[in-house]
Amino acid sequence: MRNASIKPGVERQLKNYTSFGQTLRNSLTMAYRGLLKIRRTPEQLFDVTLQPIIFTLMFTYIFGGAISGDVASYLPVIIPGILVQTVITTSIVTGVQLREDMDKGVFDRFKSLPIARIAPLAGALLADTVRYSIATVLTFSMGFIMGYRPEGGLGNVAIAAIIVIFCSWAISWIFAFFGVIARTASSVQGISMLVLFPLTFLSNAFVPVDTMPKWLQWFVNINPVSHLVSAVRDLANSGTVGWDLAISLIGAAVIVAIFAPITVRAYMRRT
Repeated sequence: MRNASIKPGVERQLKNYTSFGQTLRNSLTMAYRGLLKIRRTPEQLFDVTLQPIIFTLMFTYIFGGAISGDVASYLPVIIPGILVQTVITTSIVTGVQLREDMDKGVFDRFKSLPIARIAPLAGALLADTVRYSIATVLTFSMGFIMGYRPEGGLGNVAIAAIIVIFCSWAISWIFAFFGVIARTASSVQGISMLVLFPLTFLSNAFVPVDTMPKWLQWFVNINPVSHLVSAVRDLANSGTVGWDLAISLIGAAVIVAIFAPITVRAYMRRT
């Protein structure tokens, strides 16, 4: 039954706010808000600007000679590994900033606005893809400066970059869920690092699998990060597509299918 206190025109307008088109526009507006936050506090980009440079230099010159004999031979191994490790680690920020905004009451203020309730969450996830893109470009650029010449060609490098960004966006749904259910931003970061640390370092990102103990190789071989690193290496270094790419894309789709609904549901209950 229609509420008599709401005029018909206002009622139609409120209904429009829940349409897909309006939800998309609201989400893009919230994403733009996230980018404005980065412009006003550029130190938020330190992890995606300094980390790729420092990690690439550090790991290349420390492990390059020992693993591949020289730096030039190690670059095709380490650059894809550093790329995946850096971009995936950056996805933690999604959950941390989401929790900080909720603690500060920002989302409570959003509830008073005539916008789709899901827009702040969707906007935050969209805005963070810019962070992933910056980390990706800087990692490949740093590798090029150091002498990395991917034989797969620029087109395959671009495809590899898009795949890493997409997979990181999918993983960010996990950390967004942590951001919604956790009590503090620090706990979000702690839980997220506890999950990511073994996945990124117990992988083939930095060293060949056959150099590891036998009891550890089984985990590295089934580690989804290893599959993503191998997919990026195949595309960038040789321009080939293998089963690792399919596993990475299927895994990303499964993560979104599982965590997107439960994150949205938890978010709706909290806001």
